[in-house]
Amino acid sequence: MTMPLPTTENRVLQTPFGEAVGSAFRWEGGQYCAIHTPRGVVGCGIYDLACADEFGMAFALAKGTPEQPLREPEDLYEARIVGVSRAAAELGVIEGMRGMEAVEKLLRAAA
Repeated sequence: MTMPLPTTENRVLQTPFGEAVGSAFRWEGGQYCAIHTPRGVVGCGIYDLACADEFGMAFALAKGTPEQPLREPEDLYEARIVGVSRAAAELGVIEGMRGMEAVEKLLRAAA
């Protein structure tokens, strides 16, 4: 039996601070999502901050739970940031802020 291919969705998000691209990926048994800005990414905990640091990329991570997974990019708006790359920290992103606050920092840095 052949498993269905994963699904992916990308859309432009209108935030109070400018546009960003929201992405959602799903497959049997898993999912992840992200918000992409011109300066960096706010994503779920699936990303590797050590790799982002190695390449100098600004990443802010939020973590869902099995009871409340992060499925859609908009789910990241209210999620708490639990980790940041060095480049994101230099742009003012800190652990504990909400995802929308991190998106704001990244979009304002791009302006």
